[in-house]
Amino acid sequence: MRHDQTRAGPGGPGASAAPDAVLRIGRLTAGPGRPVVMAVINRSIDSFYTAAPTTEAAVRAAADAHAAGARIVDIGGVRAGRGPRVGVEEEIGRICPVIEAIREEIPDLVISADTYRAPVARAAVAVGADIVNDTWAGADPDLPFVAAEAGAGLVCSHTGGLDPRTDAHRSRYGLLPEDVVDDALDGVLTLAERARSVGVPPERILLDPTPDFGKNTRHSLSVLKHIGAFADHGMPVLLAISRKDFIGESVDADVPEQRLPATLAATAYAVEHGVAVIRAHDAVATVQVVDMIGAILGTAQPRRSVRGLR
Repeated sequence: MRHDQTRAGPGGPGASAAPDAVLRIGRLTAGPGRPVVMAVINRSIDSFYTAAPTTEAAVRAAADAHAAGARIVDIGGVRAGRGPRVGVEEEIGRICPVIEAIREEIPDLVISADTYRAPVARAAVAVGADIVNDTWAGADPDLPFVAAEAGAGLVCSHTGGLDPRTDAHRSRYGLLPEDVVDDALDGVLTLAERARSVGVPPERILLDPTPDFGKNTRHSLSVLKHIGAFADHGMPVLLAISRKDFIGESVDADVPEQRLPATLAATAYAVEHGVAVIRAHDAVATVQVVDMIGAILGTAQPRRSVRGLR
């Protein structure tokens, strides 16, 4: 199985991180050993955890995340799961004013547009988005062209063939839960090759194995366990696990509000195993995890070091 053919990377035994698996967007560089935090800002009022109901609230949330150390913000206008229909124009109206305002107020912050629809992505990059975060695995085949034309980054995800905004039900990838890893690798690499073929460079393609989407809890845990395999293909890896259902089921935390400690534990594992971007609701806590793992591994310096020196 391909996910067993990994090599040790900066995260230690079992970690797998190609030295060129680095994200480069403008002045931002992120990769194994020097990951960054992507803060989640939801403009959908029915999001499963937190939402910014107005443009002003979303811009404040972005400023707070930036102050906490997040280098990317991900602006979404449609709940990932089932919910009321949101049309293209409504989605554009939810996210584009936010993107435009953040671009003006915080010019050095990288902005991601969380959308699976090419018309929305085109509008988003036109007002300043740097990344198109397609969480539905190429459901709209025009998205790579939008990213390529704009010089934007593109997230390639894996959902096991689900239609957008549908929930996993008895997903099967083989006889064992770990068989999902090869399926997810094949899926994201196929999408990445298509993106490269239309002009998106590998340093702007993020591979996202997408826990919970098209997966049960054991599938998602298998993907996380083998996350190093995704970083072994010359492209940066994004991991979105913040307060997700598989986190809650793993520790018997029924509601998202109870899932932060387990999320941070999983984040530490992911950082140690070569993830370049951690998508998170809790910017302050997640940045501290990233900084702490970096300090332990020696890939980052302590923010200050005065104990015993004065």
